[in-house]
This record gives sequence, structure tokens and C-alpha cells, in this order.
Amino acid sequence: MTDTLQIDIQPIEKSRIDTVDFNNLVFGRSFSDHMLSVDFASGEWQTPQIIPFGDITFSPAMMSLHYGQAIFEGMKAYKSPEGDILVFRPEENWKRLNKSAVRMCMPEVPEEIFMEGLSELLRIDSEWIPAKEGCSMYIRPFMFSTDEYVGVSPSKTYKFMIFTCPVGAYYTKPIRVRVETKYIRAAHGGVGFSKNAGNYGASLYPTKLASDAGYDQIIWTDASEHRYVEEAGTMNLMFIIDDKLVTAPTGDTILDGVTRKSVIQVARDMGVEVEERPLSIKELTEGIVSGKVQEVFGAGTAAVIAPISTVGYEGVDYELPERPADAFSRKVYTEIDNIKTGKITDTRGWVMKI
Repeated sequence: MTDTLQIDIQPIEKSRIDTVDFNNLVFGRSFSDHMLSVDFASGEWQTPQIIPFGDITFSPAMMSLHYGQAIFEGMKAYKSPEGDILVFRPEENWKRLNKSAVRMCMPEVPEEIFMEGLSELLRIDSEWIPAKEGCSMYIRPFMFSTDEYVGVSPSKTYKFMIFTCPVGAYYTKPIRVRVETKYIRAAHGGVGFSKNAGNYGASLYPTKLASDAGYDQIIWTDASEHRYVEEAGTMNLMFIIDDKLVTAPTGDTILDGVTRKSVIQVARDMGVEVEERPLSIKELTEGIVSGKVQEVFGAGTAAVIAPISTVGYEGVDYELPERPADAFSRKVYTEIDNIKTGKITDTRGWVMKI
């Protein structure tokens, strides 16, 4: 990539890196030294800045606080064995951010601002990228409206930012999930396909109820009948049924996950048959009992591949068998992880080297 973007860089006076225990990273709690910040005003994007990570000030009347014009993405960077900085499929995140922006009536972020701003930010904070196995640099691009106006209309000004944080594993063991049959995540015609803040805010209460009952996450079902699997709170859901990979088709109620599409491509390359189709809760639970359902796992940037041990539905826990050494979820995790970290050649063009 050729850098052509003018960026105003304001380096931090003293790094905080020595205050972080890289051997005991908690996901999303430690933040790197710098962040990217770009304002949209007068109908155009202003000069990007890389500034010290820190608090931002705003008016109590800032529109995003009242009307929810706020979107985000999640990505990861890695260190290769040779010490190169590698980012996994960033162009997919840029495209999806702009898809969310269009739906939320926000300006699209130009590719050069997203890619070159991200690249420079990672160069500056490269020492924050963990080299330890199972760790990575989590990247959070986000945008929100900034007009000071209490009126229901699209804002005229926005701020796009990126900050980063070194992280360990999101889940450290197979998880227990509960099928949600009362609350909904998304309905047709809504904003379920976008990564807007409101989607996640609305998920917190039913997820808390599931957590209080001993589960780690919930399985969202369709809004009209609660009959079909959609996705989990933090990831897309995938199933191995009779040696086939089954997952719900994307649409306006399901997030088009970057990890999801990567898993599907790897599966096809391995010769595994893929079915993108609706999966009913009845088929799922009966399949677990009969043994037709061999694996259930989540796929997402934060969790990567999260094996599921238990599916709770209407007061009954359906237990999945322990994964064998040759389980598909193990093989696909290893393949994707090796690509991300530069341990094998990236033949699919998924990795951006900085």
C-alpha cells in the first residue's frame, strides 16, 4: 500500500506499555498509547490525527447520545514469526463499516482514511502487538454523530476513531448457550445486519438473564416465530450436522461476519459441504439427542472459534459431545490462525502486511 494521506501525528510523551502485564491480558481492558481521530464537517472529512489515547470531551446535547447514530467494527492485528505486522481482512471491515454507515444515515469513510490511518496507527504502536501465542492486538474502529442538537434528524457532523488494545482469548473454555424465545435481536427491515451500538445495547438484558441462569451467551431466534437459529450475542453460529457445515444465511437480521465467511471458504477448500439455510431449534435439539449434530461453535473476530458445550432450551440442557482431535472446528481454527499469524502462506489474499 502506498501512503498518500496527510496525517497529523502527535506522539505521546511517555509510553504506558510498562504498566501492562502482557502475560495476563484481560480482553478489552488495556489500551495502546495512541488513537486515530478524524472529523467530518462541512460535508467533507478533515485531516486525520493520531493523538495520545485519552478521554474525549463532548456536549450533553451531542446527538449520538440521544438518537443512537453510532457504529463500530472489530478487527485484529498479529505479529508474524519474522516480526511483521499482519492485519486479517481489513477491507471487509471497511466495507461493512460503510454498509452500517449508509443504513444509519452517516457519511461513508474513505478507504484511504480507514486503511492508511489504521496502518500508521499500528506502526506507531507496534510494540503493543503481543507476540505470545493466543494473543493479538484488537482494533476498534467506530464512528458517532457529534452535532449539538436535540432534534430527531441526521447529524451534520461526525467523528471517526480507531483505538487498539492488546488482548488474550475472549473465551477460555467451551461455552454454554441458551436459546432466547422471548426477546429479539433484529427484525426484517431493521438494522440487524449493521454493527450499530443499539443492537448491542438491546442485547444486554436478555444476556444478563441467561448469565444469571448459568449460561455464557444466548442464541437469538427469528423475531416472528422464535423457531429458527439466527446468531449469538457476539458471533455467528455454525453447526456440523452429518459432516456438513450448516449456518444461517445472512440477510437484514444477521451480521455478515468476516470470520463466518472465512470459515465457509476454508470449509469448501477442505472439501466440506456447506449449507447456508435456516436451522430450526427443533432440528437442532433433536439432532443433538440423535447424534446428527456433531459440533456447535461460534465464529467471530473476538472469539475466533468458540466451541459450544451446552445448548439450553425450555429448561432442558442439550449437551454436545467432547470434540475429537480431528474436529472440524479445531482444524478450521488452526488454518485461520496460521494464516493470520503468518505461519503459513496466505494463498487467499486475506492478510495485509504493514
